[in-house]
Amino acid sequence: MKKTAVLIVLLFSSSIHAQKFEGLALTPPMGWNSWNTFAVNIHEDMVKQIADIMVSSGMKDAGYEYVVVDDGWEAPSRDSSGNLVPDPNKFPHGMKALADYIHSKGLKFGIHNCAGNTTCNGFPGGRGHEYQDARLYASWGVDYLKYDWCDHGTADAHETYKTMGDALYAAKRPVVYSLCEWGSSKPWEWAKDVAHLWRTTGDITDCYNCQGEYDLGMRFVLKLQDGLEKYAGPDHWNDPDMLEVGNPGLSLTESRSHFSLWCMLAAPLMAGNDLRKMSPEVLSILTNKDALSIDQDKLGKQAYLYMDHLSKLIYVKELSDGSWAVCWHNTGDQPYIQRINWKHFTFLKGEFEIKDIWKNQVIGTTSKNIDVNIDSHDVLFYKLTPRK
Repeated sequence: MKKTAVLIVLLFSSSIHAQKFEGLALTPPMGWNSWNTFAVNIHEDMVKQIADIMVSSGMKDAGYEYVVVDDGWEAPSRDSSGNLVPDPNKFPHGMKALADYIHSKGLKFGIHNCAGNTTCNGFPGGRGHEYQDARLYASWGVDYLKYDWCDHGTADAHETYKTMGDALYAAKRPVVYSLCEWGSSKPWEWAKDVAHLWRTTGDITDCYNCQGEYDLGMRFVLKLQDGLEKYAGPDHWNDPDMLEVGNPGLSLTESRSHFSLWCMLAAPLMAGNDLRKMSPEVLSILTNKDALSIDQDKLGKQAYLYMDHLSKLIYVKELSDGSWAVCWHNTGDQPYIQRINWKHFTFLKGEFEIKDIWKNQVIGTTSKNIDVNIDSHDVLFYKLTPRK
């Protein structure tokens, strides 16, 4: 009887275990998403232009590969067979043709929908249509699904997101699955086997230190990541939301800090600016090789908050080659002199070479303490490499 009971339990457990495509996000996904700049004002010509610029600007070569169309691509209702339909005015050639174009550029195609009855902007959601929608997405060539959480009623997040994850798996086209549940049910505690990444907060907006009813400035989003580092790793990432780098509400200094900190967090890097109007300075931030190598480090560790004192934050991240990344951030309104005594960083064993990532130069070794000015809302972003 005991063996029979154990067998029943094992069979039942396997039947409820979520399925996902393994190995699709061994490092945090990188790409571009339409929402932060365009909201629902999207159309296929603009998306194609963005894809073209991702290639011509060097972003693709830097690692950005997903072009994600967010909320607002749908027609107001499903068709007579219950299928989602692209808005014929915005996407007259349909999503399969758009995906084919993006794939022809060597990029991957992503799409948005919602786990509720409707999306956050009132378009048809996926509730009750998960397997039908997953097959449709597969027929279009979708590589990435961002799945939102509006109009969900009393639904349980874990079970609802698992249902869509199982549907994607059953459709047999590998899809990176991104949960946009805003951290309401602590998905970092349960979503590892369901999805490749999960949002940890409400929506980010392009300001440094503001807080609205739904939208949060980057300073608030950053704070909400503290303590979540143990849940992140290859194929399962905390997502502090998309990048506002280059958007008008942030200064260039704040954009650089935003990008530095998201790289330290091993965050998915989804650019959210209008690439057609991108300045060379913004492009240089988004494509900084050393910063990206820290975000994409194969060890997959999210930085932890090493110190929080007055207007000073220090984040530390271990890297796969024995190096460390350290980032100081000045949250205050005034500059200050940061006096760095390397003996205080007790995790450092031996002597390390110091590279200033934004200056792109080696500035010395940890055998000598240094004093460095940090401007308001700016960062010091260093990579420390062991000396042989």
